[in-house]
Amino acid sequence: MAVSVSGVGRCLGMGASPWIVSDALWERIEPLLPRKERRFRHPGRKPLPDRQVLCGILFVLHTGIQWEYLPQELGFGSGMTCWRRLRDWNEAGVWQQLHEVLLAELNAAARLDWSRAVVDSSHVRAVKGGTGRDRVRSIVPEPDRNTT
Repeated sequence: MAVSVSGVGRCLGMGASPWIVSDALWERIEPLLPRKERRFRHPGRKPLPDRQVLCGILFVLHTGIQWEYLPQELGFGSGMTCWRRLRDWNEAGVWQQLHEVLLAELNAAARLDWSRAVVDSSHVRAVKGGTGRDRVRSIVPEPDRNTT
């Protein structure tokens, strides 16, 4: 049984499978995807539509199955096709752009609570000791007297 992606208009929260992309989400994602020129001299097989492939990517990521075991009956293409498209879109920066677009929309609608933001950092130990030690700069104009 093949899944028709063209008639997908359901919201994700209304009984739709999590790997089926809603029309609203697709309208945000589609302009970010890189366009490929079709070769007319050696046309070959027509590529699968990006929306179907995205549904296949989401199916694999949601279910955790291996790419090679993506069921052909779902109509999302082969696992290798989905994997290659995911790789290409990642290299093109699609996910970072989507993240920025969605953050901008949420921020414009005042739907982000910045008081709950987390800033993360990491420290990496210099295993070999580094080139040398730097003097630690004081962050106050004068050090306080010792109170002990």
